[in-house]
Amino acid sequence: MDFPVTLVVSVAALVMILLLAGAARRLLGVRFGAIRTFLAGLLAFTLSAPLLSPILNSFPRTPAGERPVDPGIGALWVLLLVAMCVVLIPMVLLVLAEALVPPGSIPGPLELARSMRGRISRARRYSQITRIAIRHGLGPYLRGRGARVEDRPGRRRLAASLRQALDDGGVTFVKLGQVLSTRRDLLPAEFVEELGLLQDRVAPAPWEQIEPVLTAELGGPPESVFAEFDRTPLAAASIAQVHAARLRTGESVVVKVRRPGIDRVVARDLDIVRRLAATLESRTRWGRSLGVRELAEGFAVALREELDFRVEAANMAAVIAYRSSGGPSGPSGSSGAPDAPGASAVSAALPIVEAFPATGPAGAPGAAGGVTVTYPAPVPALCGERVLVMERLTGGPLAAADGARGLERARALLDCLLRQVLVEGVFHADPHPGNLMLLDDGTLALLDFGSVGRLDAAVRSALQRFLLAMNRQDPVAVTDALLEVMPRPEDVDEPALERALGQFMARHLVPGSASVQMFTDLFRIVSGHGLSVPPEVAAVFRALATLEGTLQRLAPGFDLVGEARAFAGRHLSERLDAGAVKETVVQEVATLLPMLRRLPRRIERIASAAEHGRLGVNVRLLADDRDRRFLTGLLHQVLLTVLGATAGLMAAMLLGLDGGPQVTPAISLFQLIGYNLLVISAILVLRVLIVVFRRPRDARP
Repeated sequence: MDFPVTLVVSVAALVMILLLAGAARRLLGVRFGAIRTFLAGLLAFTLSAPLLSPILNSFPRTPAGERPVDPGIGALWVLLLVAMCVVLIPMVLLVLAEALVPPGSIPGPLELARSMRGRISRARRYSQITRIAIRHGLGPYLRGRGARVEDRPGRRRLAASLRQALDDGGVTFVKLGQVLSTRRDLLPAEFVEELGLLQDRVAPAPWEQIEPVLTAELGGPPESVFAEFDRTPLAAASIAQVHAARLRTGESVVVKVRRPGIDRVVARDLDIVRRLAATLESRTRWGRSLGVRELAEGFAVALREELDFRVEAANMAAVIAYRSSGGPSGPSGSSGAPDAPGASAVSAALPIVEAFPATGPAGAPGAAGGVTVTYPAPVPALCGERVLVMERLTGGPLAAADGARGLERARALLDCLLRQVLVEGVFHADPHPGNLMLLDDGTLALLDFGSVGRLDAAVRSALQRFLLAMNRQDPVAVTDALLEVMPRPEDVDEPALERALGQFMARHLVPGSASVQMFTDLFRIVSGHGLSVPPEVAAVFRALATLEGTLQRLAPGFDLVGEARAFAGRHLSERLDAGAVKETVVQEVATLLPMLRRLPRRIERIASAAEHGRLGVNVRLLADDRDRRFLTGLLHQVLLTVLGATAGLMAAMLLGLDGGPQVTPAISLFQLIGYNLLVISAILVLRVLIVVFRRPRDARP
């Protein structure tokens, strides 16, 4: 065959393939990808000849040398049936592809190449982590076959092995261990104590690697931006390192710089952490009981936020602004990652020798014996994604604190956090010991604002009522406040919830009760009655649970429950004095006045209409366009199903009849109509099935 003929045949075949693909997509009424549609048309074109050859061979052939016989109109109907069958092939293929290989389940070529590189890198990292776990004796626990350890020495040995394995795993796993060390509500005390020993201090990165980061973020070399800049870092951690500097205006600052390439390392390890968490939750009982998948997701969000120093700078500015402005109503939701606080120890490791005064404009006055809790202020003009410039404070780590004023400092810290939660609406969601500094004047500084929670006015008001009711040990008021904070299920058993909360208060609101067990029991009551805790409220409880360990370090034996009740009586009751009540009444009346002016006129209209028999209610059914679209689509699917089933039954009846006019020597009129109805039934059924198999857009991977 010469080239022109080959070209014509190829073009004709391509046109046929495109026509088949277009007709199939049009008849199904659903949009498909171009590649998927073309492949269906190509496969249908390839299969059409062997599948339809028996039908075509049923036509009588004219012997050679004889005059062709006119096949008549019946043969044309048969040919039309053949064409419909050919179009039916790509429709079936597209429906099968939608059911077996949904869109998005197979990556494209570029995505596949990137995925392969990621898989290879992840496989190497998996192998490394597996070797670390086996070396420390944790292999059976990863497979869900580890022996349950009941004795305290055995738990200590297992906790030590876990700490060593996490330490060898690198930055992400060290951070994970630090986060787990704050979860006294989930882990035994032996694990909490052992994981608390994890440190992420590492050798500082060379200046040759740090200088390009500073230059890119600051818009020039550090020496051109700062009056002084010390190239030798004050401290170094796995994510960042800190340098001392002085602004051109004379203030001393610290410059926190993210390590180059750490974002890629963390992204790879977080993917592994999520996969390991999913495996542990599906294969182990302890993984399901702890909810390790949810913990891993919260930890991933927190660590990604911690990598972006713009988030931390914004959080610092927000906390300071809310304190200085008296705590206006903040937006609902949370910023940073309060679901799983990070555990940066960079700031706590600073051997700082110069600072602003601890009672500067960023200071946050406490309520215990003149002890203050200070916040370092950021320098917004010099903060970026990889660089954070903030005020420099003089002091050392909390571990260096003496116990002389420990109780006062603990009360001041608790007072500070409760004020942030209940009054200001912006709170530090990660108050663990590594995020606190003991200043030279004996006061405290709260550091590392990579994790900050926000509460709106309604939630704060409900939490205030909850705390006041707890202080009064009023189970009815506690239940009402709790149901304001959390979404109320329709089938909640309020009397049973009141009894459970009453028993909870009788058990825990006594001197010397364990606050950690209190939070655990409260969450158990909430989940047992079908209540779901909003993320911002869960962040409050987890922040308080984390704070308990910090308070115990400041003042061993500190009574968190009793001091919180004292805070409620000392501060929240002040909001119920005569002046506050008068102000609240004035505000509410001012809000209600416009409605009260219109109320008599509206009541008179309703009474007049009722008196004259003209009172009616105007209700529009399906007023929402979304409801109309849903109902229309449902009726459309039902109609297609009925029509398809009817056509199929009629086709079966006609194909079962004998006799009738012959359209061709092998096919009668009844059979021809039956075959056509059978094809129509198949088309209608395929239109229904494609909608059934096609997943919603938001459910695709």
